[in-house]
Amino acid sequence: MFIKQISVFLENMPGTLRELTAVLGSGNVDIREISVADTHAFGIVRMILRSDDIDRAMALLKGAGYTARVNHVICAEIDDRPNGLCNLLTIIEREKLSVEYMYSFRRNVSGHANMVLRLSEQERGLAVLQAYGVRVIDQEEADNL
Repeated sequence: MFIKQISVFLENMPGTLRELTAVLGSGNVDIREISVADTHAFGIVRMILRSDDIDRAMALLKGAGYTARVNHVICAEIDDRPNGLCNLLTIIEREKLSVEYMYSFRRNVSGHANMVLRLSEQERGLAVLQAYGVRVIDQEEADNL
């Protein structure tokens, strides 16, 4: 029940993010969600694409000299209201897991919000969330949001 995410290491200089998006755009790859985290010297761009765009995107990125990889993340549905995110984080803390990173994903038609998570223990984290009744979005559903 994981979804695929592409992570790209990017030099922290003006224009590099635009250049990255131009490479993907030249191959007709649509970025559905994006998160950019930076340090002084480099950034990490994390992107969710439709699953049928992932192989093409990786070929474009590698061909353009980028360091990129596909990894698996959890996409958890939360109530779109005050404390919706807090409730999710309470479960994670209670089970002695930690969030390595997190960003929001599209709101879905049911009025819920979706959060993309990388947890300290992905497999156990997924099992814990499901045991607590947290709805987890799979790749097929994420493709159709």
